[in-house]
Amino acid sequence: MKFNKIAQAAAVALLASGSVFVLPAISAEKTVMVGGAAMYPTKNIIENAVNSKDHTTLVAAVKAAGLVETLEGKGPFTVFAPTNEAFAKLPAGTVENLLKPENKAMLVKILTCHVLAADATSDVAMKMIKDDGGKHEVTTVGGCKLWLQQSGNTITVTDENGGTANVTIADVKQSNGVIHVIDAVLLPKM
Repeated sequence: MKFNKIAQAAAVALLASGSVFVLPAISAEKTVMVGGAAMYPTKNIIENAVNSKDHTTLVAAVKAAGLVETLEGKGPFTVFAPTNEAFAKLPAGTVENLLKPENKAMLVKILTCHVLAADATSDVAMKMIKDDGGKHEVTTVGGCKLWLQQSGNTITVTDENGGTANVTIADVKQSNGVIHVIDAVLLPKM
């Protein structure tokens, strides 16, 4: 409230002085910093992700898989977004191999195993975990099963192979859903 009174007083003073000046729009949207970039709730998943220095591998993979248009779509989507460091944990050469055109189907499968067709914030996930006795199963857009659990104040996501990722930044709101940054790549059962 105090800020609004100051802004109003400044506007009145400027008008009284005869100056033409446009005050910048004050946005009520909550932004979260990811990879050194602001993630704006008014932008879609792709519009935000391309600015994160921590997600250049993920963005390259999404482009190679032809999923840009999908993730720019209406949604809602929940994306478990592995960082560059998460991809670096994979065996040497894995990412380069997946980015080859002949491996597009496998890349699509892996990436869509990180996406839910829902807007599942951490509060929603925590409630589902609690309601299911500590472990909640979800099915991804790619048909993979993931299990969500709570570990302290952190949500963990376990894939079909028993690999586990921690949500390191939760609830990065997007115009078409939400992103949860994770520290490992989730893999489908092979």
